[in-house]
Amino acid sequence: MPRLAVLGQPVSHSRSPAMHTAALTEMGLAAEWAYEAIEVSPDGLEDLVRSLPGEGFRGVNVTVPHKVAALALADDASDAAREIGAANTLTFADGLIAAENTDASAIADALPRPAEGARALVLGAGGSARAAIWALREAGAVVNVWNRTLEKAQALAGEMGVGLDTRDPAIIVNATTVGLREANEVQPLVERGEPDLKPFPLFDDGLQAEVVMDLVYGLHETNLIKAARAAGALTIDGLEILARQGAASLHLWTGVEPPLETMKAAAKGLT
Repeated sequence: MPRLAVLGQPVSHSRSPAMHTAALTEMGLAAEWAYEAIEVSPDGLEDLVRSLPGEGFRGVNVTVPHKVAALALADDASDAAREIGAANTLTFADGLIAAENTDASAIADALPRPAEGARALVLGAGGSARAAIWALREAGAVVNVWNRTLEKAQALAGEMGVGLDTRDPAIIVNATTVGLREANEVQPLVERGEPDLKPFPLFDDGLQAEVVMDLVYGLHETNLIKAARAAGALTIDGLEILARQGAASLHLWTGVEPPLETMKAAAKGLT
């Protein structure tokens, strides 16, 4: 039986196994394919990845904090993965590791309005931020980047040819891990009062944007999504992106078009 997995740290709240299992079932492949979650530290990533083909794995999704390292392990990579400098999907075939980045297409496809000409601000400087910057830039947006560590933002902006101007973005994409803990706590956000945006000091004067996307996902909405909706923005949460990037990876591995709506419902715990 071909095996698939998501690799991350932590993966205790991962929705990927349920999401992929639901899709494989609807695709008629559940008896042939299996998908699981594997927790791995950065120090153990290379040894684990190189051992997986021998254990029957055909491919893996890679999540925080391994996306940049995953690209370095690949023997070959798509143009997108190379230009982004990070991979969230590895495929094992013929003794080789191939890297792809389906985060970028998921982000672009989830936007509720055209990005061309719009000012976009990406929060973060890791692998997910790279994918967001590339996707928005390729869609014609005027992209800027912000990070709590200015030096990281400057380095990434210089590398990817974008700016550092945080003023008046029409599109905001959070590609940091801020909100991961709150999204996965037992107590729902509705019981905590006003959303706390203190980790994002650039929003001290209010959150103003037409579209806000948060790549963080979990049991509850993040403070950023809650605040953005209250401010009247169109919002896209991390579960939407999770389902879209997962569907693209699953198609890559199986050659069969996955049921996106089923994956969305499973990611949200509705199936």
